[in-house]
Amino acid sequence: MSKQLSVNTSICSEYQRLLEESRSALEIWNEHRAEFCQFRFIGREAGDELLRLQAKYARAYTVSQNHERNCSLCQLESRNGRT
Repeated sequence: MSKQLSVNTSICSEYQRLLEESRSALEIWNEHRAEFCQFRFIGREAGDELLRLQAKYARAYTVSQNHERNCSLCQLESRNGRT
């Protein structure tokens, strides 16, 4: 448990923010997808909304991954054993 705490506090704040944005976008996309399936929403508007939410998640995820590769603090933490 203490190892997990030390890892969480050592991640740069920008990366933490980007990870939260990515997680939030994924959660929203999954909620809408489940709702659309449950209520059998069919149509262009429903499909367009799901594609928009999927794209929002993909962008957020890509930004967080790019940040991790380009941030010197994140690179240092990665070399020190963070996965």
